[in-house]
Amino acid sequence: MKILIINSGSSSIKFQLMDMPSERLICSGLVERIGYDDAIINYKPNGDSYKQTYPIKSHKDGLNKIVELLLDADKGVINNTNEIEVVGHRVVHGGNSFSNTTLITAEVKEKIHEYAALAPLHNPGNLEGILVSEEIFPSAKQVAIFDTAFHQTIPEKAKKYAIPNELYEKHGIQVYGFHGTSHQYVTEKAVAYLGMGSSKIITIHLGNGCSMTAVKDGKSIDTSLGFTPSNGLVMGSRSGDIDHAVIFHLVNNLKYSLDEVKTLLTNKSGMLGLTGKMDLRDIEAEAEKGNKECILALAISTYRIKKYIGAYIAAMNGLDAIVFSAGIGENSSVIRGLVCSDLEVFGIYLDAAKNEVKSSELREINKSESKVKILVIPTNEELEIAKQAFDLLN
Repeated sequence: MKILIINSGSSSIKFQLMDMPSERLICSGLVERIGYDDAIINYKPNGDSYKQTYPIKSHKDGLNKIVELLLDADKGVINNTNEIEVVGHRVVHGGNSFSNTTLITAEVKEKIHEYAALAPLHNPGNLEGILVSEEIFPSAKQVAIFDTAFHQTIPEKAKKYAIPNELYEKHGIQVYGFHGTSHQYVTEKAVAYLGMGSSKIITIHLGNGCSMTAVKDGKSIDTSLGFTPSNGLVMGSRSGDIDHAVIFHLVNNLKYSLDEVKTLLTNKSGMLGLTGKMDLRDIEAEAEKGNKECILALAISTYRIKKYIGAYIAAMNGLDAIVFSAGIGENSSVIRGLVCSDLEVFGIYLDAAKNEVKSSELREINKSESKVKILVIPTNEELEIAKQAFDLLN
């Protein structure tokens, strides 16, 4: 079964074509800077690699370009669109409506649209990817995999806010959690690696968006992102945890509009607000040169992570492993080093030499005497989506 995995962001589309259940990767790619004349397409079929620049104004244009590449006489991998039997879509926010992978229907699309207000950077792009895929692949089954689904196991004591009960019961205001597809994938890999019957793991997903999850015996019991993908850790342009009274101060005393506050905390804060830069590689390079703002930003973001580690150890009454994943978690030895420093009280000892090793494989970077394993596990949301879509239909 050929499954095309579509991961639509606000201005990008990641895609992979897989043969299932063999998990053989046929091709992969990324469309970036959708909406610009110099959008970039990276396409990797059969071990080759191509990079091109095109004017791509919309997600529909981007998906049409992907199809052109898949069907290309020289570098294509299919003969017609009917070869795609399933299209699996990552959807960020599914609220309480979806605890499992689901076939996409009109009702499902309506719910995704409804939750767009809670994930404005993600759900609109996710829905656009679905609508366009239905046009391009009319014979394929469309399947949605929700980032919130993995966190449906979080107990009420951890997901309920201390606000009037009716807001929870009637309006669903609670912790939902995100990046669930990634957290689930690396959890499964970590559990298999540890070979333990029961386990207590903290998974740390660090990219432009960041989150942490306390996973006990394979189930999410707490997570740093909440009602929307905005709180918790310091992110690329999102502030993470902040005193909500700051919002009242901005509106009432500094005369910000609510839309301006939303833009400030979502698009202009985080590492961007602290340094003027959003790419961590640039921030680390400047910190290496002695840039005080960048040095402090790294300290602030990693201090926040350390606080969550302490909280989740308490929540689980112990810890077997920490897992670093996603673009920053997998590639930044600086961030991992700062996070894991001064945690010896918990039996966490980082091996500095192992931490500097570059690898695309699961690896252990703790010292031998460390009671807690420190693992780097490359995430593969697309593979997890393919597996869940295949399981649903078979």
